[in-house]
Amino acid sequence: MKNRNLFLLTSGLAFPLLGAYAQKTPKPNIIYIMCDDMGYGDLGCYGQPYISTPNIDNMAKEGMRFTQAYAGSPVSAPSRASFMTGQHSGHCEVRGNKEYWRDVPMVKYGVNEDYSVVGQHPYDPGHVIIPEIMKDNGYTTGMFGKWAGGYEGSVSTPDKRGIDEYYGYICQFQAHLYYPNFLNRYSKSAGDTAVVRVVMDENINYPMFGKDYFKRSQYSADMIHEEAMKWLDKQDGRQPFFGIFTYTLPHAELAQPEDSILERYQKKFFNDKTWGGSEGSRYNPSVHTHAQFAGMITRLDYYVGEVLKKLKEKGLDDNTIVIFTSDNGPHEEGGADPTFFGRDGKLRGLKRQCYEGGIRIPFIVRWPGKVPEGTVNDHQLAFYDLMPTFCDLAGVKNYVKKYTSKKKKVDYFDGISFAPTLLGQEGQKEHDFLYWEFDETDQIGVRMGDWKMVVKKGKPFLYNLATDIHEDHDIAAGHPDIVKQMKEIIKSQHTPNSNFFVTLPSFE
Repeated sequence: MKNRNLFLLTSGLAFPLLGAYAQKTPKPNIIYIMCDDMGYGDLGCYGQPYISTPNIDNMAKEGMRFTQAYAGSPVSAPSRASFMTGQHSGHCEVRGNKEYWRDVPMVKYGVNEDYSVVGQHPYDPGHVIIPEIMKDNGYTTGMFGKWAGGYEGSVSTPDKRGIDEYYGYICQFQAHLYYPNFLNRYSKSAGDTAVVRVVMDENINYPMFGKDYFKRSQYSADMIHEEAMKWLDKQDGRQPFFGIFTYTLPHAELAQPEDSILERYQKKFFNDKTWGGSEGSRYNPSVHTHAQFAGMITRLDYYVGEVLKKLKEKGLDDNTIVIFTSDNGPHEEGGADPTFFGRDGKLRGLKRQCYEGGIRIPFIVRWPGKVPEGTVNDHQLAFYDLMPTFCDLAGVKNYVKKYTSKKKKVDYFDGISFAPTLLGQEGQKEHDFLYWEFDETDQIGVRMGDWKMVVKKGKPFLYNLATDIHEDHDIAAGHPDIVKQMKEIIKSQHTPNSNFFVTLPSFE
């Protein structure tokens, strides 16, 4: 394979990296694996009957499986932003999938035209993100997969936000093609001074849509995983490492190599469905859609198994905490069929909805000798809790005071560390509420204990999850006091954002 760098993008620092690597006791390594659009019920350990996930299931047996963990948002970019910033979507700068590839000049790749600038709305450069904190505290950092935290050349790209090594998709729209024209890279070890495009020379001689598309041979999911494994293999235990593996599986399109994984499911789902494709969305036609989807999850499971195996081979297993989760609930895009697989785990709603099915996600943590084996935990957590948790695990004291921007009137940090829960310790603090808002479907979600409010275009709907997990029965009329209390939470948590809008409920 021959790769060439097409664009060199502007470099700069977004946040000061102040610390040096110095410690008396070993800091734990952290690997955070976030897949794309996997529903709460898509894994065997969460009740999935059709799809084989032995490595992730075993990870749950060897660690802690959470039953009430929540994404930061019901869709990709803002959910990832919540993880990165430690902010919920009423405070975070990124609250939707705002795109920056529209109406830009086109460039030629072989027989194809593609966009000269790609990516989404940038993270606020004045607010710290997790990789910057980890790097500031002695960690080497690597990220492999989807970025979605700023368009090419913006104020927020991996080279400017604390990442030492990056390989994957800067743009989540580009990630709709599993056989892309290019991927993005930033590698300090390779001498990169900014993010570059790595052209897929074996792909670009075939079109981006139609039968000949499947003659492309460079499958991005495998390539991203290979780069992640190379990075992991370089770790020698002398410096703690922080890895963010944001695999794009099992997000549409439904496409993968015709190998034994796919063939197995083609036989299992002999009477399968087809899907005609959507060229504008970059979802190619697919046959054996159930087999394709199941195969993509099993392929992802194989990746997770390789990560865990590599840690053991290198003697890093005991000092590495590994987390597996998904960025939001299941999708129906590209021919996916969540009804067939029961993918929402009996929860209502899909991706882009603030119902439980759109935001409640699988969440598994493994750390041998530290996180109790085979435990199932109902602690309520959200992605914005990961920043304080990682700070606790890395020994970062008073992270809010240390990293609050002095230039901001208010610099929000919304998370609560769940390290005590992971380590089996007492004193775990609980959220008074969890909060979400999402402009594209004009929805707001609030959870307060077992009460759950979903606001759609300004109208509140109230549910009691203790008796109505599927959120079928709106009981707002019977509990005006609860409705008023949760409206007050919305009033206190929502901050205006000129790029993203939601309709607030009436506060009268």
